[in-house]
Order: sequence, then C-alpha cells, then structure tokens
Amino acid sequence: MASSARKRPRQEPEDNRAECPFKIDVVNPEDKESKRKSKKRKTENGEDEDATAKVNLQMSPFAPCGKFKKHETMDLYYKVSPPKKWTDMTRYNSFVLNGVKYFSEGFIYVANDSSIERQKAANDNKPMQIRKKSDDDWVARILEIRASDEHHVYARIYWMYWPDELPASTLDGKKFVQGRQPYHGMNELIASNHMDIINVVSVTSQAVVRQWFEENDEEIQNALYWRQAFDVRSYELSSVDLVCRCNTPANPDRKLLGCTVEACKKWMHEECIIEDALQSTYKRLGTDKPHLPPEPIKKAESDIEGQRPLSPSETGAAVSAQHSIDVKAEGEPAQNGNGNVDVKQTEEEDGPTAPEDAAPSSGRRSTSAAAGTSTSSTKLILKSASGRKGGKPKKKGEANGESSRPWEGLFEVTLNTEKNGPPVLEFKDLREGIVGGEKMWTEPVRCLLCATTVV
Repeated sequence: MASSARKRPRQEPEDNRAECPFKIDVVNPEDKESKRKSKKRKTENGEDEDATAKVNLQMSPFAPCGKFKKHETMDLYYKVSPPKKWTDMTRYNSFVLNGVKYFSEGFIYVANDSSIERQKAANDNKPMQIRKKSDDDWVARILEIRASDEHHVYARIYWMYWPDELPASTLDGKKFVQGRQPYHGMNELIASNHMDIINVVSVTSQAVVRQWFEENDEEIQNALYWRQAFDVRSYELSSVDLVCRCNTPANPDRKLLGCTVEACKKWMHEECIIEDALQSTYKRLGTDKPHLPPEPIKKAESDIEGQRPLSPSETGAAVSAQHSIDVKAEGEPAQNGNGNVDVKQTEEEDGPTAPEDAAPSSGRRSTSAAAGTSTSSTKLILKSASGRKGGKPKKKGEANGESSRPWEGLFEVTLNTEKNGPPVLEFKDLREGIVGGEKMWTEPVRCLLCATTVV
C-alpha cells in the first residue's frame, strides 16, 4: 500500500501518510509585500536563508474554451516554503515508482483517505459501500519534479477536481453552486489552478485525461475528460456552451438532437423534447378527451378529374409525357537535471508537520496511498453513445416555486430514433375510463426553437 502526502496538520500521527515539508502560497502580483527585497535570517544550522520566498509564475497548462469573469487566464503567481530547501533539490523530468515511469506534465492518480479505506475493506473482504466519484483516487497533473535523493522525491502539481468536490459559493455563470451540477458527466473532471506539492510515494498509477471540445463527443466516451476549469483565486468556473430552448449546458451522458436549419442550428435536450410533447398533449386532451387520429384529407373534384387517363380525343392527349422521375432528398538520476530518478520508499521517518493547504479551503487534498432561409422541415443530427444514461426531465415552473406537473401519470412519451426514417415521438395514453380514440400513436418531432419538422 502506498503512503500519502499530508497537506494539513493533524494532532494525531497517521502511519499511512507520506510527509511533505513544503507548502504553496498564492501571491497577488500587485501586492507590494511580494516585491520587497528578500531579507536574510539564520536557520537552526546557522546558515542564511531567504525570509521571503521567491515569487514564481506558473503558466497554466489548461486552456478552457469558456471564459472567466475576473481573470483572463489561469496563470498563477506563487511561492514555495521553505524556499531554500526546495530550490536546493535537483529538478528532474521524470521519476520511477514501482517500475512505472512518470513524466512531468503527465496526469496521475493520487491516493487519499477514502481510497485507502476502500482498499483495506477489499483486502479484509468487507462489503463495499456506495460511493461517489470523488471517493476514488484524486487526479492531478504534474508540473515539476524535484528530489534530494531517491528517498525524498516530490512533485509540484495542479489538482483536477471531481464535480462533487466543488466547494460552496462556487460561481457558475450568474449563480453560486456547490458540488456536481446536472450537466456534469460521470467521467468528467474539472481542471484547476489549485497548486500543491506531494510526496510521490502517494502516486498510485498513471491517468489518461483528455480535453473535451463540445463539438466532438466521440472522444470522451470511455476516458476521463475535462471541458471546464475552476479558478481557486475567485472560486469561479469557466463558462460552458448553452444549448436548447432551456439555455442550459449539455450533459455528454445524455442525447442531444440537432437542428440543421441555417437560421437555427440549435441542439436540443432529449428530455426537453419529451417534456414539451407531454405538456402540449395535456393541453390538447386534458384528463378526459380521447386522442382521435387526424381525418384523411379529402381531394377536390378537380384533382380527381385530373387523375383520369386522357383519351386521344381530349386536349393534351397527343402531347407525349416524360417517364416518371425519382425524387430524392438532399532510467538513472541525471546530474544536469534532465534525467529521471528512481523512487524508493524508506521506513517511516520523523518529518515536519505539513503546512496548511495553499489553495482556498475546499475540503481537499490530504493525499494517501494506494437565422437563414425558412423551410418546412429539417434534418436530425443525433449525438449519443451506447450505454449513456438518460436524465429526469427538468420540472417546468421550478423557477417560480411550482412543482405541479399535471400530465404526470396520464401520458407517456418516448423519443424513437432507432428506426429507419425520421425520428418520431411515441405516445401512450395511461388514462383510465377514456371512451374511444387511440391509446397509442406517433407524432413527428418538431424543433423547439424554429418549430420545423425534424426529418
């Protein structure tokens, strides 16, 4: 079992924690205190050491598609304490732990208390409790690797957040939120500039994390991904694309239908399409009216007359007609800092108590081991993946404090996109005692924004 890097001081000793004597402080570049000349002080060994750590700039490795309101970028000014002990260590491009080589700029899994307890329970054959994604190992991106020897190897990292871990008062657009939001997918992470330093013996394995650009969801079905970022300085989430008539983000685990009318080109949530169908059906039928199939359109007498074959004596009979037309739709430690270092875990050593977390407190991070032309119809674009989960439709009227949905239990609607041809809405009348009419029927899908029929 791997050890953990303790990031907050604790009164009781914990054997499963890998001590880390360093801490990160976020610095405001406009703060005059950070620009003063470094003063000298005497250490316990009588050596001079900078009383003020050097302020460094970390350029963000993350470039979210969305924007922040307060800061244009996620670039961060920071300093490490104790500074001399950090800078005296050799910088490496990689380290080797348990036969696995880890590189700077790579993603890693880092053990925490929850993952350690789960590992212990599995080893003891204890029943596993239902858990959230945030109970799994944490995910981080390595920024820098430094070591004094093979027993003391440390990584400066940026944490990736599980959506469940978003702290209270997080600003998401115009509202404050906490934790997972309806648009977050099961395998979704949130990039951040929450910086930390960890002892690498708490690393459990390599991680594969991709950035998701929302126009292409085929890349994120079976992998961890991120599209949004969290700025620890302002507790702000970067913006995400808004879709559908409800003007909310898309959840990649749910289906979207796309309108290709040039004036529209909007994506629609499957649940919003169904909700609109239920609402309009209830408005039309209520609780007691049967659904009657539309009457066939009667043809005019002139149309019927025009269908008779012309006799040779009739006008136009001598004119030859064209044939019918088919209609188609459109290794070893390096001395110069460019090598890698093998990591070996020693017996527990008495180390200094770890300092407080550098980033704003969020209950995180004690690491542990282990408009165009108008048309009558439009084509359908379907974005979905096998095995993806659907979502419960958002209740209309919630914003006004209403919770009543009078159509619930009266009708059932499903969106069928599997059959050849255009997608259809399949209705089922669940009402009892309705005389006459149809109990099951289908209707075409109409775009929620431009009202054209989806074909």
